[in-house]
Amino acid sequence: MGKPNAYDDIPGTTVFDAQRLHQGYHLNMFCMSLMKAENRETFKANERAYLDRWPMTEEQKQAVLDRDWNGMIDRGGNIYYLAKLFFTDQKSFQYVAAIMTGSTQEEYAAMMLKGGRRPEGNRYKKEWKKKRG
Repeated sequence: MGKPNAYDDIPGTTVFDAQRLHQGYHLNMFCMSLMKAENRETFKANERAYLDRWPMTEEQKQAVLDRDWNGMIDRGGNIYYLAKLFFTDQKSFQYVAAIMTGSTQEEYAAMMLKGGRRPEGNRYKKEWKKKRG
C-alpha cells in the first residue's frame, strides 16, 4: 500500500488514514453511488457489470462480490461508506459487524451489551501471521 506506519499493527484495528483514503477512493465512491435508488437497482440487476464501471482493483471488486467486509476494509474501504452496500443488501450494521468479528449476530449483540470486546486475546497482526503459519 504505502509506507508502513506505527499504527498499522494495532490489534483488531485498521486506521483509515490518507493512504487508505487514496487506496479505497473508488471503492468508497461506488458505495456512495448506492444512495440513489436507481443505482441500487442497476447494481442488484448485474453486480459485476455495475462494478466494472468503477476503476477499482480486481481485488476490491471481488471483495464486494464476495461480501468480504474485512477484505473491503483491507483494500481501503471505510465502514461508513460500506454501510451503503450492506443496507443495499438489507443487512444491519450489527449483522455485518458480527460477521467481521467472527461471531453470530446474537453473540455480537451480547458482547456489546457487556461493554464491547475485551482486549485480552487480541493479537498484533504480525502475531496472527505467525500463528497461522
